[in-house]
Amino acid sequence: MPALCGINSWTPPARNYLQRGLNGSNSLKFLPLQVNCGKRLWGRRLRCRVLGETDDVGFEVSSAIKDDLFVGFFREAWPYFLAHRGSTFVVLISAEIVDSPHLDHLLMDISLLHGLGIKFVLVPGTHVQIDRLLSERGSEAKYVGRYRITDPDSLEAAMDTSGRIRLIIEAKLSPGPSLTGVRRHGENSRWHASVGVAGGNFLAAKKRGVVEGIDYASTGEVKKIDVSRIRESLDQDSIVLLSNLGYSSSGEVLNCNTYEVATACALALGAEKLICIMDGPILDESSRLIRFLTLQDADMLVRRRAEQSEIAANYVKAVSQEDFNHLGYNGSNGSLPSQNGNVFSQRYNPTFQNGIGFDNGNGLWSSEQGFAIGGQEKLSRSNGYLSELAAAAFVCRGGVQRVHLLDGTIGGVLLKELFQRDGVGTMVASDLYEGARMARVSDIPGIKELLQPLEESGTLIRRTDEELVKALPSFVIVEREGHIIACAALFPYFEEKCGEVAAIAVSPDCRGQGQGDKLLDYIEKKASSLGLQMLFLLTTRTADWFVRRGFSECSIDHIPEQRRKKINLARRSKYYMKKLLPDKSGIRIDCTFA
Repeated sequence: MPALCGINSWTPPARNYLQRGLNGSNSLKFLPLQVNCGKRLWGRRLRCRVLGETDDVGFEVSSAIKDDLFVGFFREAWPYFLAHRGSTFVVLISAEIVDSPHLDHLLMDISLLHGLGIKFVLVPGTHVQIDRLLSERGSEAKYVGRYRITDPDSLEAAMDTSGRIRLIIEAKLSPGPSLTGVRRHGENSRWHASVGVAGGNFLAAKKRGVVEGIDYASTGEVKKIDVSRIRESLDQDSIVLLSNLGYSSSGEVLNCNTYEVATACALALGAEKLICIMDGPILDESSRLIRFLTLQDADMLVRRRAEQSEIAANYVKAVSQEDFNHLGYNGSNGSLPSQNGNVFSQRYNPTFQNGIGFDNGNGLWSSEQGFAIGGQEKLSRSNGYLSELAAAAFVCRGGVQRVHLLDGTIGGVLLKELFQRDGVGTMVASDLYEGARMARVSDIPGIKELLQPLEESGTLIRRTDEELVKALPSFVIVEREGHIIACAALFPYFEEKCGEVAAIAVSPDCRGQGQGDKLLDYIEKKASSLGLQMLFLLTTRTADWFVRRGFSECSIDHIPEQRRKKINLARRSKYYMKKLLPDKSGIRIDCTFA
């Protein structure tokens, strides 16, 4: 607080001391408090002494600010609560984080999110602890490529490490939240219930065997994931702890690659997200955080390093360029076509036997269910976090729509990533704005087909063919299987730094699938990239839909004068506007306007 000198009493302006931060909806910052004399602070008069000493001022102001922050967070996090509830997240916790003080708060946040209805499968890394234990016992860790050679000493160390990590994680998840202050709401038996943690022989493995003359001993590869039993545990409100130790059909314990286990599990479960908690961020050449990559961008980044990185080369080998090109890219934004709305749904989703395993189609188990990373390349970080990026791209290609690569040394990283618009990590996404692109002349018949029913009902104004052709450069469409299923238009007014949203239409067969939201979000990011600060629209029938998406009613004075002159007042349209926050998501949109 600023020092107050010679002032008898003061009050901040009525709750206007908070402002949204530049990074999106949840981040708030303090504005300077304005000081006035002889006024009250929300009904309570406060006396100030020299140099800012006050009676209860610090307590009252900090309490009021805390209350507003608390309420603001919950209201702005509401959509995320709904979006994530019931979702299944596979979380890989790197061995570096498992071995650090950051594990405690990470598990606390996982317990919190579990209480909000998110289903978790945790896959902890072990290589740091195994290597240290081997060193303490006078043995040496041996790696060839991505895999450890698991000799008898290494297997014993792996078993000891796995058991210890399991006990630590179970212990840290067991206490549940603090009960301080909650008793005022009455006694509840749920307060004393610990978080259930389920483990077991969920992972079947087979020996890696002898590869190019190297005997990998007790090193295993994923054979199958017991999806039905994992889901049963998740449905019983337990957090599943999946060890990287698998069991062979002959009863042997096999040491598997943690990333191979986590990626295979995410694919087998059809998880909504794979989240990799690492010990650092993904940075570009200028040491800036890369917040977002399309699957195409991630794939190209990995391929460019294939000659320098063995793991990148393995990625290219596992996912051939010919297969990738066969599916094709949408040139405008890097999204990928889909036959049923799920990216790569036909070619790259694993084939499951009774929902619990993988089969390559000829009765033999495949060794490429997941994507293994590790060995000296990962340990030395000679290629940064390229190996984690390769694993993310591999999983996205398999059908997991979102992979998050997070720096686990950031306090509260999970909460900040999942409950803020732009997050704090790197997201690789396969389906963002899938099929969305700028309209072309050949799209006019499809656009007219979408607009016609809405024009006939009076929801949209009629456009002649000539008007539609003239407005075409401002249209965005969503295409699926060669058919236009949605469209919208953005008409920018650069002088006023605002834009008009118009002609949002979705095919009746595709309504309720989020296509309208996808288009609106696309348009908002396009507007931000063009330097626009506000969007407005005119509507007679769809006000409720826009209000729920952040628009508020305004007067005609907020409409640019150039547009006001063309408004048909007889339609008695309502006017709505939405201020755009600066976009730091890193998502790139084609900004071309003719």
